[in-house]
Amino acid sequence: MNVLITGFDPFGGEPINPAWEAVKAMKDEIAGATITKLQIPTVVNKSIAKVHEKMLELRPDIVISIGQAGGRFGVTPERVAINVTDARIPDNEGNQPIDEPIFADGDAAYFSNLPVKAMVQEIRNAGYPSTLSNTAGTYICNHVMYGILYYIQKEFPNVRGGFIHVPYAVSQVVNKPATPSMAIADITAALEAAVKAAVEYEQDIKVIGGETH
Repeated sequence: MNVLITGFDPFGGEPINPAWEAVKAMKDEIAGATITKLQIPTVVNKSIAKVHEKMLELRPDIVISIGQAGGRFGVTPERVAINVTDARIPDNEGNQPIDEPIFADGDAAYFSNLPVKAMVQEIRNAGYPSTLSNTAGTYICNHVMYGILYYIQKEFPNVRGGFIHVPYAVSQVVNKPATPSMAIADITAALEAAVKAAVEYEQDIKVIGGETH
């Protein structure tokens, strides 16, 4: 089995992106699956295009993109991506789409077909905070998650894919009082646990993962 894991380059004035720092430190094999790592740009369209190109080349069984969600407490697999980009800040090339569809011929939303609740459980079992997230935002993270699932529906029907958000790294919150963070090594271990669940569970588990708001 082949698993493609992507992580973004730094954005928003941050010196690092904990998503890529954690991804590049991941093991090359997890639960018997070969792990391929890919850095992608925090840029509208180019990010999706780079993932799509690698999917065509590698023909992976699973695709998981990792992104930074500064302010979140734990590692959070995403349930759904929506067909809109509404950028609060410009991307790394100055693009700032507002209320624009990601793919004009795409569905309003796509749900991850990964075992997201099993992934949350596996992360927690490994000793790290995790919850299921029901919003990937409207910036490049949602943009890429939607793109992955769009291409899965259109071109790769046997592939499973989704997205995981991670908190700031510790070094990023030195001047951000009371902001949650995790050590890169801990983010890496949590991601490895999530990938293990993605590889081992063909069907998701039936446990409570919802929120009241």
